[in-house]
Amino acid sequence: RWLGFDWEERLHHASDYFDQLFDWAVRLIENGKAFVCDLNFEEMRELRGTLTEPGKPSPFRDRPVEENLDLFQKMKAGEFPEGSKTLRAKIDMASPNLNLRDPVIYRILHKEHPKTGTQWKIYPSYDFAHGQSDSIEGITHSLCTLEFEHHRPLYDWFCENLGIHHPQQIEFARLNLNYTVMSKRKMLRLVTEGHVNGWDDPRMP
Repeated sequence: RWLGFDWEERLHHASDYFDQLFDWAVRLIENGKAFVCDLNFEEMRELRGTLTEPGKPSPFRDRPVEENLDLFQKMKAGEFPEGSKTLRAKIDMASPNLNLRDPVIYRILHKEHPKTGTQWKIYPSYDFAHGQSDSIEGITHSLCTLEFEHHRPLYDWFCENLGIHHPQQIEFARLNLNYTVMSKRKMLRLVTEGHVNGWDDPRMP
């Protein structure tokens, strides 16, 4: 409850969709659009390329579909240590947009989740969970700040290749409100100095 408003059953978290997100990741593997990679993040960074040079494909990029499916299930079961494997989308290592150079969509993490506990040993990346969560919730327009502009092609790629409802992501440069402050630094000062009654004070933007 906040300001007298009750969300009832309308408050959602990406973790509510972990089963569906996993199934969609399996679909990408089955369609040859994702693969399990054994490179660590430093090795991936070295092969990623730069804004002026194309990246180089992972040596695990052409693993057979059945092997990828088996490894991904074992990742889910917690059979591998953290950092040993990831699931990556198979897109374009020469793309001028670095976000499309075979991004990681699942990583291994042996930590307790605040909502799902220890049920999951793998977790989706923000880019993989974002558009699909919007799709599940029937969002029509996803409004994001400008730093997500270069992520929009990836948002679109996932929705298109999964064949699911495709919201439109729109970016805006800055949100301005009159007679208030939007700076996180200034808002933190208001809270820490006791000028407002915490972050949920009605006077906070």
